[in-house]
Amino acid sequence: MFANAFNNPGLGQALRQTRRHFLGSGLALGGMYMAGEKALAGPIAPARPARAKAVIYLHMSGSPPQQDLFDYKPYLKKHHLQPCPDSMLAGERFAFIKGHPTLLGSPFEFAPRGQSGQMISSVMPHLHTVADKLTVIRSMTTKEFNHAPAELFVHTGDNRPGYPSMGAWASYGLGSANRNLPGFMVLVSGGTDPTAGKSVWGSGFLPSVHQGVQCRSGPEPIFYVSDPPGMDRVMRRQGLDALNRLNTMELARGNDPETRTRIEQYELAYRMQASVPEVMDISREPATILREYGATVGQGGFAANCLLARRMVEQGVRYVQLFDWGWDTHGTGPGDDIVNHLPKKCKEVDQPIAALLRDLDRRGMLDSTLVVWGGEFGRTSMNEARGGSKSLGRDHHPHCFTLWMAGGGIKPGLSYGATDELGWRVAENPVDVHDMQATVLHLLGLDPFTFSYPTQGLNARLIGPAEGPRVLKGILA
Repeated sequence: MFANAFNNPGLGQALRQTRRHFLGSGLALGGMYMAGEKALAGPIAPARPARAKAVIYLHMSGSPPQQDLFDYKPYLKKHHLQPCPDSMLAGERFAFIKGHPTLLGSPFEFAPRGQSGQMISSVMPHLHTVADKLTVIRSMTTKEFNHAPAELFVHTGDNRPGYPSMGAWASYGLGSANRNLPGFMVLVSGGTDPTAGKSVWGSGFLPSVHQGVQCRSGPEPIFYVSDPPGMDRVMRRQGLDALNRLNTMELARGNDPETRTRIEQYELAYRMQASVPEVMDISREPATILREYGATVGQGGFAANCLLARRMVEQGVRYVQLFDWGWDTHGTGPGDDIVNHLPKKCKEVDQPIAALLRDLDRRGMLDSTLVVWGGEFGRTSMNEARGGSKSLGRDHHPHCFTLWMAGGGIKPGLSYGATDELGWRVAENPVDVHDMQATVLHLLGLDPFTFSYPTQGLNARLIGPAEGPRVLKGILA
């Protein structure tokens, strides 16, 4: 048969045709599906007027201890290092705690901050000055208590790799407001990627043009965007035109949506050569702004990333994701405890976050920019004491954690939800991760319940297939 194929062009073409080519050719029922898939590749009209035009999500990778920052628990302090009640331990699984642990009160002072009286600890003094801009949700819950699946769940709606991140959904639904920049950009600090890796800004089964584009400090903000040695911009354009002609021929023959994505990615990369270096150059900012953020030109880090996030949103980027690693405060030693290490991490982020909120507000951008802060789960109300460590630290805890939002249609100065006196379980207004995701999509003008993408015979959603998720109307302005 294979010998005959060389003498029969029609048979040879049939043998070369892949399953995707066949499904996309219109000769099969799958052709109709592929046509529908193509039609979904562009931005979708918002289901309702958007309260937020953009999102800046500040993820503290490793999960900050809510009892030491936002969830004031005087009962824990009163019973510091006393044995936990047996009722707390029944049926519980811990990542590292062994035996019968003791309660752990926060070593930091709490007080009402701002006119709203938000309870925020002493280790976030700059955040005190913008407390009235925050809605603090103290009743978040998750089903995960290990870092990688928990981060995937928060950012993709599922605990397994392969699902689109929230930023990819936003890019897919709304596109970018600047054709020279991606709709979704990512900045990382803390010395390494988040525990779940780059999947937390991936596109999953969405067209790959919607994945997050990671930017770095330094002379090459994005790898491979600059012209190669010996090639100027004119030659790059000529080579790109030739490549696009080949890709266009392939698209016409096979109807593969990834070919269209490849064409779009090459063109966007070419346009980004001029636009990205300008956006990433914080030396263009006044010295007063650099001081306010605590950012140093050429140094990078979380402070510079907060300033870059404002610059990106200002230029039309829909979703900016900041990951800051180093919040896993187990207390195995001074390098990861809540007495020494936690204040250092708070000092790195406190000033830049407060500056970001003030800066957005001054520029009239906060009302249209949703800022989200949080980790992937909570921390235990008891001391971990792994291996007999004398340093104070907290284990992983899925039953409750704190997340706050500001701007972008959120009611300012609000405390939402509460935990019990031990900070162990949610006592009022529980908020699931999918509820948070539904609320973010809603504020962007997208209907979280109908906003979907066809894959593997299902209309997949960020908030999962179940009917439980809800928009948190109580925190909306």
